[in-house]
Amino acid sequence: MLARKTYEASRPALRSRRAPAHAGRGFTLVELLVVITIIGILIALLLPAVQAARESARRMSCSNNLKQIGLALHNHHDSKNCLPDGWTGYDSATGNASVLGPTGWSWAARILPYIEQSGVYDGLMRLDLPVTDPLNQTARETCFSVFRCPSDTGEPHFELGGLKSAASNYVGVFGSIELHDATNEAAAHGGQCIGDGVFYHNSRLCFRDIRDGLSQTFMAGERGVKEQQFYSTWVGVFPADEHPPARVVGEAASPPNLASDEPHNFSSHHANGTHFLSADGSVRLIAETIDMNVYHALCTRDGGEVIGGNILGN
Repeated sequence: MLARKTYEASRPALRSRRAPAHAGRGFTLVELLVVITIIGILIALLLPAVQAARESARRMSCSNNLKQIGLALHNHHDSKNCLPDGWTGYDSATGNASVLGPTGWSWAARILPYIEQSGVYDGLMRLDLPVTDPLNQTARETCFSVFRCPSDTGEPHFELGGLKSAASNYVGVFGSIELHDATNEAAAHGGQCIGDGVFYHNSRLCFRDIRDGLSQTFMAGERGVKEQQFYSTWVGVFPADEHPPARVVGEAASPPNLASDEPHNFSSHHANGTHFLSADGSVRLIAETIDMNVYHALCTRDGGEVIGGNILGN
């Protein structure tokens, strides 16, 4: 009996196997829904900021593209003592100016050596042949990032007159004159198609010809394609195409980024405005609310206007 009591006394007390009341307790459905809702609200608050930051980066990249183009135009002027033609066109038989005649190469094509694309310019482009010649196929289908706005998600290629061509988002400034009317007039009566801007048919201007001042005159601007589906190109004028010169130059007939049904206009995919390259190499973002008199003055080279106030139109 004594041994049994000693054994029982030496046995450790049995611990309760009952689990604590809080062990194994999970989220209720209501708690889970609250957490999901909070996460959704945070994402909704964060997403616009992320998108705005990305668009800001794309807008800056677009501005840098135009600055590179401006530097290339200045280098061309230093090398050739003039700016390139808006587009080149001569009658093959007479040698006289012809608005839709060969060779058709644009101002943008002429600056390729100054944007580190001499391989394409010297190796792939036959400048003595029309842009539509089969020997120029590889060149006209070559895309360059410097000619594309990152905010534009349009296709990199499109068809002009049945031929594939590389797209571009930057066109030269023809001026305030109606490009369509000027083109038709030159085609009907022969001769040069002249605009009051910096780039037009066989233009080849010098900086001294821009009498309104380099800082007060636009040379080139943006054109978006995603909505209106009117593609522009760096290559040149394709005679068989609809609105041929409008593929390489633009007019200031209506405020930028406002008339989406106007293919000759300037436009962009930026919410705050459209980028323009001034003749001094600077780049400005212009809103569609800009005063039209100011806008026309900025898009002409020798109007004698005095520009003052807030040209951004904000």
